[in-house]
Amino acid sequence: MKKRIAVFGSTGSIGTQVLEIIAEHSDMFVAEILTANDNADLLIEQAVRFLPDAVVIANENLYSRVARALENFPIKVYSGAASLEQIAASENIDTVLMALVGYSGLLPTVRAIKSRKTLALANKETLVVAGNLIMNLAEQYKTQIIPVDSEHSAIFQCLVGEYAEIDKIYLTASGGPFLNLPVEKFAAITKNDALKHPRWNMGAKITTDSATMMNKGFEVIEAHWLFGVPADDIQVLIHPQSIIHSMIQFKDGAVKAQLGEPDMKVPIQYSFTFPDRIACNAPKIDFTKCGELTFAEPDTEKFPCLKLAFQALKLGGTVPCIMNAANEIAVRAFLNDRIKYADIYPVIVKTMEKIDKKNNPELSDYIETDAAAREYASHVVERDY
Repeated sequence: MKKRIAVFGSTGSIGTQVLEIIAEHSDMFVAEILTANDNADLLIEQAVRFLPDAVVIANENLYSRVARALENFPIKVYSGAASLEQIAASENIDTVLMALVGYSGLLPTVRAIKSRKTLALANKETLVVAGNLIMNLAEQYKTQIIPVDSEHSAIFQCLVGEYAEIDKIYLTASGGPFLNLPVEKFAAITKNDALKHPRWNMGAKITTDSATMMNKGFEVIEAHWLFGVPADDIQVLIHPQSIIHSMIQFKDGAVKAQLGEPDMKVPIQYSFTFPDRIACNAPKIDFTKCGELTFAEPDTEKFPCLKLAFQALKLGGTVPCIMNAANEIAVRAFLNDRIKYADIYPVIVKTMEKIDKKNNPELSDYIETDAAAREYASHVVERDY
């Protein structure tokens, strides 16, 4: 029987690769639900090709366009954030591939977990915002979470068959487009500069987060929640070649690593086939040509967002939620040419200093905190830049 996949964020970088995998293995997988935020045209194109049971366009203003385009097809069309949440609980899906960008993935993820769907998680912000809540719910509802991020998939793969406690996690990072750029030139960084990632082809938001290294900070928080490892036992290593996707060290000193060419199809496909492996058309590594593999400590003075993420994790409560909300507002402002690259970090810090922390938060606390942080970060952008 084919595994029925709900692709949340089907028009994004991860989502389009998911559909390539489904097309390649149409005997094993079917795209049962597709969702998008604003890219109505691509959603329509995908729906016509894959004929899912339903599609959701989150932007309600685009509902009519999608509905008209699909009116002659046996496809249900919904719109709005509430529909995203509701459709995550559909009885006719087996796996939810969560690739929505940012905070928007939180409520659909909660609904999918409560509905006991296997969760292939590519939305790291959900665990950044509410990691404790998500992991507790997953345990309560016996829902399996399989990470899709290349780094966390690497750790997950290294743990298969192991029963030993993790001593240390090594999260590798390419260093982004500004790894070797002198800090005195940061003031002149443009949006186009930030969107030129040296190794990965990703969406604008995550590519910008990679440029500031906030993305790696998010991954530290994600690793903490997924694998139960404290912040002090997670080390980020700059590995520009992006061949080793991450490593784990055990108590006896043994280290296991997962290697491969920088391509997201392997971790995506593995999240669908675990614990099995099947053929994948991703490029295979040639060790005679991959050259030198290097590692270095990150420069957290040059990339302070990484250090900020470690601090937020240690402070706990709603602090990571505040940081994520402020980062989303700051990155959006940068991509809309409202602020400069160097302004992203100050916007986040000012917001974190202003919004009160809540300990032992419930879902409503995360929702309220996110809203307050977004409002204040937007105010900072308007007032100070």
